[in-house]
Amino acid sequence: MIFVTLGTQDKKFPRLLEAIQKQIDTGKIKDKIIVQKGCTDFFSSDMELHDMLTMDEFDKYIRECDLLITHGGVGSIIKGLDNNKKIIAAARLAKYGEHHNDHQLQIIDNFYNAGYILRMDNFDKLDEIYKMSKNFKPKKYTSNTKKFIEKLENYIDKN
Repeated sequence: MIFVTLGTQDKKFPRLLEAIQKQIDTGKIKDKIIVQKGCTDFFSSDMELHDMLTMDEFDKYIRECDLLITHGGVGSIIKGLDNNKKIIAAARLAKYGEHHNDHQLQIIDNFYNAGYILRMDNFDKLDEIYKMSKNFKPKKYTSNTKKFIEKLENYIDKN
């Protein structure tokens, strides 16, 4: 199963769902697809579409999916990494009115360059990235949160 999440902000991202639908229509993606689409207006009889999911539902789909396809949101990427999932991430871009700026490119590049995820720059090549995901072995993700909290606490204690 492929779980697709577009986040919960007021940002639309139909371009990603259209790319997935194109691959379904050409028979290149045959998996069951569940989508948390947020405020994106999109209809497909080939995907199970949800505007929003409860945290329990979201976590369930993350745990059960074989592949996570997501926007470049840090929370969605880290949730997938924490669950040892293969991830394809695509950035919302300002030129399409999908976000105010292109910060998601930098987020995705950082995770991609570290070996954690696959990135999709060209939506017309989703089929190639999808094939790559079958053999992709993501680097094991280790959170830096505990170390950050320790440093912050030490700083506070000293001041």
